Amino acid sequence: MNPLPPALAFARANGLTTLLFLVLIGCATALGVAVTAQERALREASARAADPFGVIVAGPGSHTDLLMSVVYLQPNPTHLLPPEISSEILAERRATFVAPVAFGDSHAGVPIVGTVSRLLTHLADDRPIEGRMFERAEEAVIGSRVLLEIGAEVVAQHGVGLADEGDHGLIRIVGRLPETGTAWDRAILVPIEFSWLAHSLTTGHGPGVDTIGPPWDPAYLPGIPAFIVGYDSLPAAYALRQAWRTGETTAFFPAEVLVTLYAILGDVRALMGVLTLATQALVVAAVLSGSVALMQLYRTRLAVLRALGATRLYVLAVMWSYVMTLVAGGALVGLLVGWGVAQVVSSVIAEEAGLVLSPRIGGAELALVGALLGLGALVAFLPAWTLFRRPPVTYLR
Repeated sequence: MNPLPPALAFARANGLTTLLFLVLIGCATALGVAVTAQERALREASARAADPFGVIVAGPGSHTDLLMSVVYLQPNPTHLLPPEISSEILAERRATFVAPVAFGDSHAGVPIVGTVSRLLTHLADDRPIEGRMFERAEEAVIGSRVLLEIGAEVVAQHGVGLADEGDHGLIRIVGRLPETGTAWDRAILVPIEFSWLAHSLTTGHGPGVDTIGPPWDPAYLPGIPAFIVGYDSLPAAYALRQAWRTGETTAFFPAEVLVTLYAILGDVRALMGVLTLATQALVVAAVLSGSVALMQLYRTRLAVLRALGATRLYVLAVMWSYVMTLVAGGALVGLLVGWGVAQVVSSVIAEEAGLVLSPRIGGAELALVGALLGLGALVAFLPAWTLFRRPPVTYLR
């Protein structure tokens, strides 16, 4: 005989209790699924965002702070490299390109980054841009996620999100980059000469020279926060990193810093995984206790089944199926809800940081659900033992 119809009848007869059990199990499962899926999506997105940035060369300081400033455009104080050292970096023959970057300005909370057109074509992976590249200091190319139109004029302001810190002039939008999957998709990109002019610095060109980009005159070159250095081979990359690890400069691969950050994220994920499993165990225990109480209510009906010839194994299968229906249903709901929560959180992170996150259900999430189902399958036998440790005639009196 099929034990599922009686088990489903028990679930329908106690609809509110069944719903509460499903919510409890679903919430516990959703927590674990959301944490693991989100952590993996963040790891993958941050790694993709750092891929195009080659070797970062800057003044001495925290690699993490520099990574957050250069790659993820988070405001952090940076030391300016003196002109003589900047000139040597710009003349680096082993690099495929050397792109200076400057920060410190914004428009309506959108960071304004000063750099050169060569870096923009590198980020675009040589794909065509909408409009055209900037050709004058007051022109700009915007990232794919910036909510501005080509032809618009915006006011540059000092700082990020500080509208009362003074205007630094108008910028006219002339182009838009294709999506790069980096935080630079949410930035306004200007010639570095604009950043220098906005802060009353020399522009790297002699008096009366109205041009942008290299070559720059070392006599008129101001301090530069950081450089992004491209390479065409792994040996060249390590040679560049080693060459610019001096007492006055630091050089590193973004992946080096990310490995450390991922280790921290992994520790947090492991801790959350343990807490999630503990929560699931408590929830399953609560469901088990409730199931035992419900089975006590139905002990007479189950005893009648025994008296009519149903075997102990069949009644055991009915009770086991009932508890497993609750556990499996809650796990499925939690899997879907956890994935949905990860999608929402990813959208928020993408909006704030400009990263492209794609959370998905993977092996870790399925293993989490499998562990819950395994635990539920084991403890689902306990109500049968509780109910039938006495002869069925006891419940018929």
